[in-house]
Amino acid sequence: MEGVHDAILAACWIIGGLIALSGLDDLCLDLVAHGYRLARRLTVYRRHARATCGSLPVVPDRAAAILVPAWREEAVIGGTLRALRKNLRYRNYRVFLGTYANDEATARVARACDPASSWLTILRLAVDGPTTKADCLNRLWRAVGDWEDVHAIRFAFIVLHDAEDIVHPDELRIFNHLTARADMVQLPVQPLVPRRRAFIAGHYLDEFAESHQKDLVVREWLGRGVPSAGVGCAFRADALRALASQERGGPFSVASLTEDYALALTLQRQGRRTIFVRLADASGVAAATREYFPDSFAPAVRQKARWLIGIGLQAWNEAGWPGSAGARYMLLRDRKAIASALLSAAAYLLALAIGLYEVAAVLTQSAPPLLEPGGSLGRLLGLNLFLLVNRAGHRLVYVWRLAGPVQGLLALPRIPVANAINCAAALRALRLYTRHRLRGAPLRWDKTPHRLPARAVAE
Repeated sequence: MEGVHDAILAACWIIGGLIALSGLDDLCLDLVAHGYRLARRLTVYRRHARATCGSLPVVPDRAAAILVPAWREEAVIGGTLRALRKNLRYRNYRVFLGTYANDEATARVARACDPASSWLTILRLAVDGPTTKADCLNRLWRAVGDWEDVHAIRFAFIVLHDAEDIVHPDELRIFNHLTARADMVQLPVQPLVPRRRAFIAGHYLDEFAESHQKDLVVREWLGRGVPSAGVGCAFRADALRALASQERGGPFSVASLTEDYALALTLQRQGRRTIFVRLADASGVAAATREYFPDSFAPAVRQKARWLIGIGLQAWNEAGWPGSAGARYMLLRDRKAIASALLSAAAYLLALAIGLYEVAAVLTQSAPPLLEPGGSLGRLLGLNLFLLVNRAGHRLVYVWRLAGPVQGLLALPRIPVANAINCAAALRALRLYTRHRLRGAPLRWDKTPHRLPARAVAE
């Protein structure tokens, strides 16, 4: 038993130490976020009312292009387009929908939403799908340019959305105002939670609630740049034109599975301003993009593996560690996701090993104890327990604030569910990326099934 004792003890120090470092990192960001909110409350909001969608100045509607890449989205695209057309409080926009040569169904459903092509342009790519989302977006970008040339206009800003997004009515008004002063504007994303399978779908709500109420707010405040979520974001058209003139085919990196994230990093490296904006509408609800995320295990793993490859591996390989020390620290937080997921799994396995060891120790009465009273290891594990409670408490508060008490309380039992999904996604990401680097296996658009709220489908 001594060998087992020493092995478990060493694992406790290694895994416990790494978890403590990661937890202290999160705690620092929590403290900065609280300091930021307190400072704003004591200074800015004492002199000025909080900005809302209703307080935006009335300005002319500049031309906006909405890009929607689609692959086998016939089940949702009709409801999405009809809801968008009905709800948007904006007139001067055009939707550019990208479909593939072998996906007639999506194009047919979309065409029925605007038979006269008065506000919708459907681009049928001359290749079979799927390629990559970036490839589809670049082709849509070129279609935007062709439209501009034919109609002698210039779009002021470009908006990205997915085929299943529920767009907020005030979205384009916000973008119209803010892209005059920033090169990228990101609105919050709020995952919807179905009544069934609320644990898997709900873990997206938990993660986005914390990220879009804390992480991105702090990043913008510190001036370290805001990553794009790929939906509910707008780019100043001039910035994309400048970038497209330097790249082949368009501004979106076809080498990346998270082309939105890569594009935001490029803009930041060029010194362009990227901002994150939370504004309440007339009903007090945040202007955000809402959508259903995967509600079963395998699709969730596939989706998050794609995110991990693009953000944690491809961006590291292609962009390196540019910028100031603060910017590199934020990149480190982005890229530690794979290690954090695997570390969480290792912690569960270690807890199981400790439990089995203690049972064996009781049965044999001969095994040495793992923890000495008042020892250093006990203090380390006590620190980690505090950090775990802190992390769980913050998640509960952020989800409660966004989605109410029921979802806030459900966020706690969803933590191990999220850990399991993230661990499986990390292993898949490492496997796919290693195969890509060693064997040249292509990384393709690994699309997950989508759905819409019943009300949107009925509209």
